[in-house]
Amino acid sequence: MTLSTRPRLRWFLTTAVALLSGGPALIAVAALSGHGHRWIDILAQFVGPALVAAVILLVAALVLRSRVAGAVTALSLALVIGAGSPQWFPARGWAGEEPGFTLYFANLFVGNDDVEAIARSVREADADIVVLIEIGDGSRPGVDQVLAAYPHRVTTPRFAGGAGPSTMLIASRWPLTQRPIELMHMFGVAAEVATPSGPVTVAGVHLTRPWPYQYQWAQIIQTQQLLEWRDSIDGPLVIAGDFNSVSSARIGRMIRAEGGLVAAPGWPGTWPTFLPSWSGITIDQVYRTPDLALTDRRIARDTGSDHRPVVVSLVRSADRPAA
Repeated sequence: MTLSTRPRLRWFLTTAVALLSGGPALIAVAALSGHGHRWIDILAQFVGPALVAAVILLVAALVLRSRVAGAVTALSLALVIGAGSPQWFPARGWAGEEPGFTLYFANLFVGNDDVEAIARSVREADADIVVLIEIGDGSRPGVDQVLAAYPHRVTTPRFAGGAGPSTMLIASRWPLTQRPIELMHMFGVAAEVATPSGPVTVAGVHLTRPWPYQYQWAQIIQTQQLLEWRDSIDGPLVIAGDFNSVSSARIGRMIRAEGGLVAAPGWPGTWPTFLPSWSGITIDQVYRTPDLALTDRRIARDTGSDHRPVVVSLVRSADRPAA
């Protein structure tokens, strides 16, 4: 490479880095806009991967020692951080002194028959309550063995729709009572669990995939029905599920604003498993009422599904200490 070509190459790389930073910035603007149009909402789902891309581009700009590219990429990164903050840094609440509990949620994927992987994941999580969705015909026969430590369970009938025949369940170390949760065009299971610190209603849900896979308003209608059901619940409530939406996008905003629910942090990501969790998208959510405080949220061992399981630790909330 001659001396005359080096400045040209540097100019080309600098221009490419600056232009590429427009991608993460566009995703961030879509998320920050709060607009509910389906095209904008689709972009808003990818704030997590946009953060990874923005960091890589900023590093590239610093390596190139370009002030222009550095400024452009830094602005893009700032926009992405601002857009993702509601998802990554939600309020955790103030933990009280009563005993808490842990909840494990997993979308097992209807075609997954790796019962050994499912069992390892559930066993290592050592949660008090387990919520499983998309239990397919291949894994269902082994569920009793997987949940041997959870004698109290409620299970839905075998659904024929969705990605294939499947069931959903809630299993607990403590006694529970099934609660009706009949939601049109949506799979759900709910129970009131008798935890050591009092009853807590737990629900598992699975919203449809967003446009273009289903009709345009499907997720919105399902969320409205879920919020109507939520209004019928008194006391502490936890809703875990595959919402097919991050908590900072359209569906998450509805649940937080209209349902008064708080999402667990959305990082590391849960989907898809072929990407590292730090670059994934958190469409598997755990929402709670403010009378519960979050003390921990983590990703559990893979189950063989295309979704990673989520484990949260919760406790009854206490009043915020005086300043």
